[in-house]
Amino acid sequence: MKNPQVIDAATRRWRAALFLFMLATGVSMASWVARTPAVRDALGVSTGAMGLVLFGLSIGSMAGVLASGALVRRHGGRPAITVGAALLVAGLLVVAGGAELEVAGGVFAGLALFGAGMGLAEVAFNIEGAAVERAVGRPVLPVLHGCFSLGTVVGALLGMGLTAVGFPVGRHLAVVALAVAAAGAWTVRAMPAGTGREEPGTGGGRGGGLRAQAAVWRDRRLVLIGLIVLAMAFAEGSANDWLPLLMVDGHGTGATAGSLTFMLFAVAMTTGRFTGGPLLVRYGPAAVVRASAVVAAVGVALVVFSSSALLAGAAVVLWGLGASLGFPVTVSAAGEGARNASARVAAVSTAGYAAFLVGPPSLGFLADQVGLRYAMVVVLVLLGGAALITGALRTPAGGAAAGALPGTAAGPEPKPGAGPDDGAPPAVTGAEPGTTVGPVPRTAAGPVPAAKAEPATDGGAESGGLSRGASGRTP
Repeated sequence: MKNPQVIDAATRRWRAALFLFMLATGVSMASWVARTPAVRDALGVSTGAMGLVLFGLSIGSMAGVLASGALVRRHGGRPAITVGAALLVAGLLVVAGGAELEVAGGVFAGLALFGAGMGLAEVAFNIEGAAVERAVGRPVLPVLHGCFSLGTVVGALLGMGLTAVGFPVGRHLAVVALAVAAAGAWTVRAMPAGTGREEPGTGGGRGGGLRAQAAVWRDRRLVLIGLIVLAMAFAEGSANDWLPLLMVDGHGTGATAGSLTFMLFAVAMTTGRFTGGPLLVRYGPAAVVRASAVVAAVGVALVVFSSSALLAGAAVVLWGLGASLGFPVTVSAAGEGARNASARVAAVSTAGYAAFLVGPPSLGFLADQVGLRYAMVVVLVLLGGAALITGALRTPAGGAAAGALPGTAAGPEPKPGAGPDDGAPPAVTGAEPGTTVGPVPRTAAGPVPAAKAEPATDGGAESGGLSRGASGRTP
């Protein structure tokens, strides 16, 4: 039996910081969503006018998503997350002020800032999370996104409680902004510098970096991974945008029952993301995502075609469990066995967030023609298509570096007399030349002092690596 892989204190702190800030981001998003009716009442606008106000969130989010990859390539993930956190906090404060002053334009501007911060931070978080995964040899992205889902549950419960007692929405969002600022400050301090950064002269310049970002789509495997993430993100985003209204209009439930159904979906998503690691270790990403797509499709089919509101509500659990792992697992697979890992992760993340932002709202136009329930057949078709191409998630033969721990990219051979503190952190094999994707496990460069390391017990693999038999890796 191989010795258990160890994780040094800095990497543990890095991973914990990402988890904390994703939790805070989820709380902030759900806090806003839960207080949307109160904000509309404070502004005194119609539902149609409120839709225009909400458009600020979409504009800002897409701008942030499109800018994030380039920012990470030039400066690394930490500056991108720093700017994103600052915009998140500023956006929440501006929304709070706009609601208190009853200025619709202020709320629009605040949502645009908030969305830009969300887009910047989340794409960078996927790149950071993929780097941590390669460093520790364990599934990390599912838990990272699980923290966001958990945050949405906490934020929704908090928002419902404060709404019930009539707590002012401006003060609520201001308090959440302060909590996000505190979490962001600690997160940035705990993160290593340079993750995902491309050095000048290696494709990391303005022109080269953008060309490298576009060039990754010439890989047929990445195109298939992009299609999978589009389908899975569409399935998740459709529930986030439409599930309460789907239950109210499509199945005749009350508004409270619709909100509780969405809460059930969020809990199922959270559960799936926190418990999916052992399944990934045992069966590999291709098998897990294929099963996830089928489970989600069964849930969506029951919601669409069942005449029983109770059965449809119960089927939402299948929808949530099935959709939970699709996005983080496909993003993780995009960076495996490839030279330009960070560019590939950024490209697939951008595709996924585009599906989140553009896809589900487009269902509204179709719903005007066929009704919201039958518009969800589009989700069903996309999930079926994704299930057929999940073989693309298997790591290509020879993609892992020789001699590496299973599931872990190997670092370069250490130079005589060199240690982990000599200069910049070593680059991980699987990245472009000149690209830093985060520190490698200390076991790749030498023994870890016992006082600073502990066995990595998460993930459930005795060997210390990702034992992905279905993905072509050796147990």
